[in-house]
Amino acid sequence: MKISLLKLAHARSGDKGDTANVGLIALKDEYYPLLVREVTADAVKEHFGPMVKGEVERFELPNLHSLNFLLHESLGGGGTLSLMTDAQGKTFSTALLRMNVEIPDEEAAALGLAA
Repeated sequence: MKISLLKLAHARSGDKGDTANVGLIALKDEYYPLLVREVTADAVKEHFGPMVKGEVERFELPNLHSLNFLLHESLGGGGTLSLMTDAQGKTFSTALLRMNVEIPDEEAAALGLAA
């Protein structure tokens, strides 16, 4: 089944120059392995498409049940240079939570995610 990250995590984002920084935090500890498996750097880059011109780096924080992503070259030069509406990357967290992941029905049921 496809499930939105909004049902699995919450997120926060910001900026460092031309790089958006997005933290993804599991809503429940048991969701973290699913996030690690499904929310890869490549999947995040594909989700954001042409908005991210550089690479996407992922860092795992298992003690916090969180992932942190750096989306390089995604803010049009950064806060003081960019003409983007969100030059400081504040809405990138909401955009990431709209990403869907595909999980087996059995796993969804075991995690209490099945409809």
